[in-house]
Amino acid sequence: MTVLPRPRGAQARLSKEERVAFQPQSGAKGGMEDEQEPPLQPRTQTQGRVLLQTVCAAGIGGTFQFGYNLSIINAPTVHIQEFTNQTWQARTGQPLPDHLILIMWSLIVSLYPLGGLFGALLAGPLAVMLGRKKSLLVNNVFVVAAAILFGFSHRAGSFEMIMLGRLLMGVSAGVSMSIQPMYLGESAPKEFRGAVAMTSAIFTALGIVMGQVVGLRELLGGRQAWPLLLASCLVPGVLQLASLPLLPESPRYLLIDRGDTEACLAALQRLRGTEDLAAELAELEEERVACQGLRAWRPWELFQDRTLRRQVVSLVVLGSAMELCGNDSMYAYASSVFREAGVPPEKVQYAIIGTGCCELLTACISCMVIERVGRRVLLIGGYCLMTCWGSIFTAALCLQSSFPWMPYLAMSCIFAFILSFGIGPAGVTGILATELFDQMARPAAYMVCGALMWIMLFLVGLGFPFIMEGLSYFLYVPFLVVCVCGAIYTGFFLPETKGKTFLEISEELHRLNFPERRQGPPWRGPKVIQSTEL
Repeated sequence: MTVLPRPRGAQARLSKEERVAFQPQSGAKGGMEDEQEPPLQPRTQTQGRVLLQTVCAAGIGGTFQFGYNLSIINAPTVHIQEFTNQTWQARTGQPLPDHLILIMWSLIVSLYPLGGLFGALLAGPLAVMLGRKKSLLVNNVFVVAAAILFGFSHRAGSFEMIMLGRLLMGVSAGVSMSIQPMYLGESAPKEFRGAVAMTSAIFTALGIVMGQVVGLRELLGGRQAWPLLLASCLVPGVLQLASLPLLPESPRYLLIDRGDTEACLAALQRLRGTEDLAAELAELEEERVACQGLRAWRPWELFQDRTLRRQVVSLVVLGSAMELCGNDSMYAYASSVFREAGVPPEKVQYAIIGTGCCELLTACISCMVIERVGRRVLLIGGYCLMTCWGSIFTAALCLQSSFPWMPYLAMSCIFAFILSFGIGPAGVTGILATELFDQMARPAAYMVCGALMWIMLFLVGLGFPFIMEGLSYFLYVPFLVVCVCGAIYTGFFLPETKGKTFLEISEELHRLNFPERRQGPPWRGPKVIQSTEL
C-alpha cells in the first residue's frame, strides 16, 4: 500500500474563501481595527451554550435512557409477574407454576441486554451511513415502538408485548451508548474532550435516579400504573427529537467522512466560534489528506493488526473490568443489606434512591476534575477504593451476627463502593474507544466495546444468583480480584491522553506498539472512514 505524503500545511489545501472565513474580521480603516473588533466574551459564552445544549440533547435520549430503563423495571416486578400469570390463566384456564413465572420474568429482564448487543453491532454502520446526529435521531424509532407496546400491553392482555418492548429498548440503548460518546468526543475541543465524554456517565446515573424516583409506589410504581411507568421512556425520546435537530453534526465526521468542508466550518463556528479555528481545521484536514481513500476496519480486524494491539487489549481488559467489578451486583444486594440494617421494608425503596444519587454525585465531580488529574488517576483511584470498600463489606457480612453495628457498616460500604465506582470506572472507561482509536477504527471499536459490555452485563445478571448462593458471605471476592487487576493494568499499560489531540495520541500508541521504531512500519496517521462492514 502506498504511503500518502503528509502535507506541510493543511491550511494550504483550503480554498481562498475558506481561509478568509477563519480570519478575524477587521474594520476598513487600518487605524480603527482594534476599536471595530467585536467583544469576545459574549461570543465565547454563546458557543459554550451550544456545546452544553449538544451534550444535553444527546444525553437525554442516549445514556439517560439506558440508566432509566435499567432501573424502572425493578419497581413493577411483582405486578408484571401477576399480570403474566393472570394472562396465562385467562388463555389456558390454568395458572403458571412458580418456576415458570420466574423464567418468564427472567426472560423479560434478560431481553434488554440481548437487544443491547444487537444495538451495539448496529451502531457502527449507522454512525457511518447516517452520521452521528442522525443515528441518534433515527434510534428513537425503537423507543416510540417500545413505548406503544408497553402502554397497550395490559389492555391487550399480552405479556409478549412487554418482551418485545424490552428487546426494542435494548436495541435503542445499544445504539445510543456507542454513538453518543463518539458524537460528543468528536464535537468537543481537546481541552474539554474528557469532561464532555464523562457526561455520558452523568446521564446514566441521572437516568438510574430518575427511574428509581418515578418507580416509587406513590408515583408510577403502583399496581395500575406500571404500563405508564414502562411507557414513560417515550418522554426522553420526544425531548431529543425536539432538540437535537437544531444542533450541529460532528465536525470531524463532516470533514473526514463526508468531505464537506463548508458544513464542517459551519459546525465548528457554532461549537467554537471563529477564534483559533484554523489550527483545528488544519489538524482535521491533515487526517483527511494523509489517509484518503482507505476503508474502515471491520470489528474482527481490530484483533489481527499489531498496530492496534495495545488499544484493543486496553479496551477489552478495562471494559470487562467495569462490568465485572461488582457495582451492578451491589445494587442488587442493597435491598437485603438495608433490611438487615433495620431499615423498614416500606422505606427500603427510598434508601436505594440514595445509592443512585451517590453515583450521580461522583460522576459530576469526576466530570469537573478529569481534565486536571487525568484519566489514569481516576481509574486507578476508583479501582483501589472499590477494592478497599469491597474488602470491608465482605468482612462486615461475615461478622454481622457477632456485632450489632456490623449491618450499618455493610450499608455504609455499599454507598462508599458506589461512590468509588462513579469516580473513575463509570465514566472514564467509556472514553477509551474515542481516544485510543483513530477515525477509521473508532466505529468498529465501539461495536466491540458495546458488544462486550452487553455480553458481560447479561452474564453477570445470569450468574450472580449462583455466586451469591455458592460463596455466601464471600461473594465479593471474585469482584475484588477484578478491581485489583483493573488498577494494575491501568497503572502499567494505559497511556495518559489528557489534553492531547487525536494525532498525538495515535503517534504515542504507535510508539508503544512498536518500542523499537526500526522494527515497526512508519506511522501513517489516522485513517479515514469510507464504510463500516459487519
